[in-house]
Amino acid sequence: MSLSVPALSDETTTARRIEVSVKGKWTTVPALAVAGKDIIVKGKWIRKAVVEAEEWLETEVEDPELCVKLLKAQKSRALRADIFTFVQKLPATSPKYNYPMEEHSVAAVRITTFKEWWENLPQETRKNVRRSQKRDVIVEVRSFDDDLIRGIVEVNNDSPVRQKVPFSHYGKTFEQVKKDQSSFRERSDFICAYLGQELIGFLKIVYRGQVASILQILPRASHHDKRPANALVAKAVELCEAKGISYLTYGMFNYGNKRDSPLRDFKIRNGFEEIVVPKFYVPLTMWGWLCVKMKLHRGLLGILPHGVITAVVQARARWYDFKMSRCSSMTERPTCNRQMERSIPPAGSKT
Repeated sequence: MSLSVPALSDETTTARRIEVSVKGKWTTVPALAVAGKDIIVKGKWIRKAVVEAEEWLETEVEDPELCVKLLKAQKSRALRADIFTFVQKLPATSPKYNYPMEEHSVAAVRITTFKEWWENLPQETRKNVRRSQKRDVIVEVRSFDDDLIRGIVEVNNDSPVRQKVPFSHYGKTFEQVKKDQSSFRERSDFICAYLGQELIGFLKIVYRGQVASILQILPRASHHDKRPANALVAKAVELCEAKGISYLTYGMFNYGNKRDSPLRDFKIRNGFEEIVVPKFYVPLTMWGWLCVKMKLHRGLLGILPHGVITAVVQARARWYDFKMSRCSSMTERPTCNRQMERSIPPAGSKT
């Protein structure tokens, strides 16, 4: 996600600074604005130029040659890159360019009718949605206001750990949450699950033409028995059908060679499948050309075997369990959580 800071020059191609969210924290970075899109540079040993918030934008890169030309001409060290990478947007699954490319795994539901999606779900998932209804959970689309923000603050603080890692939004203030959730306000909806007056889960969906993308889905762990996450996804599919949306996406299906995870299983159980789109890697330097040739640009998740990744993930989970057991005796859990966040090792690629 990004928020623009006042530009420094030109209206079409501009060197400027923008705010980006990294692991739940906002920071200001240099960016190159090209035809309405911000390109930032990430990485230390392999510097990649990427389109900021690319998966939430309404359009894909429309003139990659211009981007390549401008990046190669950069004199600012902060904007010099070895590789320019960008991805095609659904429904375009056939490569449009002759650049080096790889398959990019997208988790998506093809929207025809809600009935068709529902009938193709596993029986257990349908039971979970019905269970949510039987336990008096009401799911509705809510406007973005102070009441909703206060509810999201409470959901964030339901647990300091999510999916066995410290949750970066735990302990945030009202103003911090408001800033986090303000991105893409003009083309997004908040789908909320309520038990009485209590918000027990929410889903933020961003509309991108024929595609709608789930930016965040966060149920309260303390209300897991009411299955709010399943009810939220069902409402999202229903909403997409009503709006004539062709695809509902939820991040990636496979993250490199990491093939098994509770999140992937959740996506499968809720009707998401893998759709492959082209992702391009354009070398800008000799080092970038070598990295693409040797597949180093894939990062650790794209290089290490699945078994090694699984072992590392399990070891990391045990480490966090140990850290949290130490934190549990402390009175300031949010402070402890922030200390743990500083020790999170880089994942090797963005997920």
